[in-house]
Amino acid sequence: MKIALMDSGIGLLAAAAAVRRLRPDADLVLSSDPDGMPWGPRTPEDLTRRALTVAEAAAECGADALIVACNTATVHALPALRARLEPALPVVGTVPAIKPAAAGGGPFAIWATPATTGSAYQRGLIADFASGAEVTEVPCPGLADAIEYADEDGVDRAIAAAAARTPDGVRAVVLGCTHYELVAERVRTALGRTGDEGGFQDPPALILHGSAGAVAAQVLRRLGASPAPDAPPVGSVTVLHGGRPATLAERALAYPEGRLLAALSQAR
Repeated sequence: MKIALMDSGIGLLAAAAAVRRLRPDADLVLSSDPDGMPWGPRTPEDLTRRALTVAEAAAECGADALIVACNTATVHALPALRARLEPALPVVGTVPAIKPAAAGGGPFAIWATPATTGSAYQRGLIADFASGAEVTEVPCPGLADAIEYADEDGVDRAIAAAAARTPDGVRAVVLGCTHYELVAERVRTALGRTGDEGGFQDPPALILHGSAGAVAAQVLRRLGASPAPDAPPVGSVTVLHGGRPATLAERALAYPEGRLLAALSQAR
């Protein structure tokens, strides 16, 4: 079983690591577009063109399924990707985890890029799945870029700014960009809700809702496969940059997910 993931940059690491945890025997193809990133500021037409190039390169590696590990690309390019690749290659998009956050009850916040915050796409998801909930949309300017380039100071500043815009009473935060899952615990710490305070009046630990686990489970369902976390860890990792064979970018090694996948790639 070979599962491909695509993104403009390293936002695919969280979903790739989630697939690896569910199926350590699956081969992975990590197809990105470092020369064209970030995709967010691009026109939908340009983004779709670049996404198709990245996806077709992954398909040529013999992938059995493709994960679009990017919220922006899912919004703008998913119909074109499915029209080009399905049914031969199942394509799974990434949607912010608004539905499970709303199901958990209580007020919650959605951290997302400025382009996604307040967009018709995100407002539609809120209307569909959280119309009765108290939802705060929190724009996070600069956070995805800082994560992409492993800019530690930039990440801290962007997280602190977003935390300041997040109401104290929220019980959960939806990480509405795949990059954000790489710094999830830093988000939790910045909001001061780690769950280890221990006082009688302390609020409960903050729940963070990412998409990586759900996307990994969905791609297995599309393939008719079951999770097998105890399978032999024999899966390989192939890296493509703009369709060309490559190795994981050095900045990916700043994150545990990147170090795991880099080790697998080198052992191939």
